[in-house]
Amino acid sequence: MTNFLAQDDEEFPEGALYASAKRIYPQTVDGFYRRLKWLILCLTLAVYYLLPFIRWNRGSAEPGQAVLVDLVNRKFYFFFIEIWPQEVYYLTGLLIIAAMALFLMNALAGRVWCGYLCPQTVWTDLFVLVERCVEGDRRERMRKDAGPWTAQRIREKMLKHTLWLIIAWWTGGAWVLYFADAPTLVLSLANFHAPAVAWIWIAILTFTTYVLAGVMREQVCLYMCPWPRIQAAMTDENALNVTYRLDRGEQRMSLKKAEATRARGESAGDCIDCGQCVAVCPTGVDIREGSQLGCIQCGLCIDACDNVMARIGRPLRLIAYDTEINIGNRRAGKPNEFKLIRPRTILYAFVIALVGGVMMDALVTRLDLGVSIIHDRNPMYVRTADGSIRNAYTIRIVNRLPTPRRFLISMEGLTNQRLDAIGLERQSDNVLIAEIGPDQTREARVTVTLPSNANVQASTNIQFRISDQGSGETVEAQDRFDGP
Repeated sequence: MTNFLAQDDEEFPEGALYASAKRIYPQTVDGFYRRLKWLILCLTLAVYYLLPFIRWNRGSAEPGQAVLVDLVNRKFYFFFIEIWPQEVYYLTGLLIIAAMALFLMNALAGRVWCGYLCPQTVWTDLFVLVERCVEGDRRERMRKDAGPWTAQRIREKMLKHTLWLIIAWWTGGAWVLYFADAPTLVLSLANFHAPAVAWIWIAILTFTTYVLAGVMREQVCLYMCPWPRIQAAMTDENALNVTYRLDRGEQRMSLKKAEATRARGESAGDCIDCGQCVAVCPTGVDIREGSQLGCIQCGLCIDACDNVMARIGRPLRLIAYDTEINIGNRRAGKPNEFKLIRPRTILYAFVIALVGGVMMDALVTRLDLGVSIIHDRNPMYVRTADGSIRNAYTIRIVNRLPTPRRFLISMEGLTNQRLDAIGLERQSDNVLIAEIGPDQTREARVTVTLPSNANVQASTNIQFRISDQGSGETVEAQDRFDGP
């Protein structure tokens, strides 16, 4: 009790509201999960840094970058897909799919997103790798930080932070390449002729990457990210989580004491309290204390423990991806059970498939012509001096082809109507002609007038028809005509 109180006083000095942050020195480890993390890190970074340079031929009038957010023309290009601002529902669908995928991963394997795919984890792994290459592994870094400042230590610190800033700068630079033609922007950056907004965003993203991945590291996961709190409320006893199998590990004792205990025919736990699982953890968690907020489910403690178990001749996976149910089953002498397919995982997968299917159908069946119509609401209609009734509509036509087109605008549902619009050609009383350039939209205010002798109801359903004069492609839109 005395030691505990002393430790408590050290962590919480008088008047302090929170414990001081401890410096984490992750130790290098080799194993299946570490190699899996290296593979994912290489793949994700390669995609992020190289994707803006991939070319895609869309014709001479279209940008040749495969993935491009064209803010000037208000379009998003993703290989053969072209998204317009009016198609914001695709973004909504992607957000729904992303949320459901995150929920599904949580239901299957806890915070597996945090451990392998989260940008904070990926870039922190990269920064720690640089730190390890420059300053050495865990014990060497701890020894240097505890010792005095020397010329060598200053050189190492300067080299490390310089490399961090280079990585952070290129991270910010790669991000802005998604918003402009990448080779052109790289050349302008090299010549210092890039626009100011590019330099500003590169500076902002360089600073945030350097601070979050290099300086704050695990503090982002512990204090800034909301997902650990949300995930804790969504998990259940069937989710696979990195788990210390205390039914095997306890009672802990040294290797020699455990061997002597087994030689006497008594039971001893497999855990020899070596602390390797804590040493390799990027957030400093002791997994033997159970599920914790800081555990990102990366599996590095599994690799460290397996290496120790292999050296002392004990079975592997003392720490493993396991469920709460299996811990209870082993205590009761029952076999392990894994229920990956259960109502919540089926629901998440169904929503992902449904939204993805709807989006795919919309992409496959969508036309190269888009139309939206808004009826004037103030006033709903106007009676002119000669007694005729007039309604006004704002029509927006989208031409998604890289060539100019002529569209015929007509209306059905009434008789003897006349269509008028400033700036549009007239073919007849009921037909107007709109010319729209390649990959452009055009908005026109169209009025529909009925003569005074027409039989007008309070509200009559009408139908606007917009047809491509060349190809015959037609889109129809429903609205109404209001009268007294």
